[in-house]
Amino acid sequence: MENPQCTRWWISHPQQYLLLIKNGETYLPKENANWGGTRVDLTGISCYSSHDLIQWTYHGNVLPAVYDDPTHDLYYATGIMERPKVVYNLYTNKFVMWLHVDTIDYKLARSGVAVSDSPTGPFTYIQSVRPNGQMARDLTVFVDKKPSPSPPSSSSSTAAADANAYLITSSEDNAVMHIHELSSNYTSFTGKWERIFENRYMEAPTFFQHNGRYYFIGSGCTAWDPNEARSAVSYNSIWGPWIEFGNPCRGYDANTTFQSQSTYVLPLLNNDNNDGGAGEGGKPQFMFAADRWNAKNLSDSRYVWLPIRFDDEDSRP
Repeated sequence: MENPQCTRWWISHPQQYLLLIKNGETYLPKENANWGGTRVDLTGISCYSSHDLIQWTYHGNVLPAVYDDPTHDLYYATGIMERPKVVYNLYTNKFVMWLHVDTIDYKLARSGVAVSDSPTGPFTYIQSVRPNGQMARDLTVFVDKKPSPSPPSSSSSTAAADANAYLITSSEDNAVMHIHELSSNYTSFTGKWERIFENRYMEAPTFFQHNGRYYFIGSGCTAWDPNEARSAVSYNSIWGPWIEFGNPCRGYDANTTFQSQSTYVLPLLNNDNNDGGAGEGGKPQFMFAADRWNAKNLSDSRYVWLPIRFDDEDSRP
């Protein structure tokens, strides 16, 4: 029987950061009783860093919950903070965090944004929005590595290549994913957006690049319960067209993504270079990071880290 193997890689540069959001007593709000949507009250987003993905340093609560304003997005007793993603902005020299912001019943469906001068915070919360007027739940941020002659439109006059960024969200009650182009400050939008994976009901999106192609790994919609992963490729552009490949997992428990749900794909670097994902022998290597949710005790949820390998014939992950 083939078993999945976790991978440990030495990361020389840049340092890697982990964000932790579920901490506290788990309970089931009456608003979510029909689908088992347990929660913990907000405390904030914690940050850890590592040079090798083995030894970790705690940097504290970098975006705390709000305790004195019941109308605030991040109010501890009624707010939801999920799927935080942080990217570095070459135009502004800021670290920008996007996260899913919601209410207990998940009807707010907005994206929150915060900024910091450092990946270890503190982050200053700006606001939450419905991107381009569209509802948004699970999300990720993707920075395109393909060169761009100029940054997206904004008030910034500083140009830098390889930095077009996109907010990608599960939208329309999770039936469709939306790609929203971010302006050069990464905190607002250019107005360009697209619908992908129509009527596929997917969440937990991850996007990455390999050999000039764009890849997606995501999840079906089964609340805290794991399900079979989804995958897709676009050969030329983040905008598509996207071709679905099905479940990329192999081995025992592959039909539940090894009892986990996708959260991020991390390019891994070896000791001798910083080439955007080269590993042993100069071959690109990626780590699939996933959440193993514990619905009855969310604070005890764990991570699953596995290597991504590609089929030589059609470059399927």
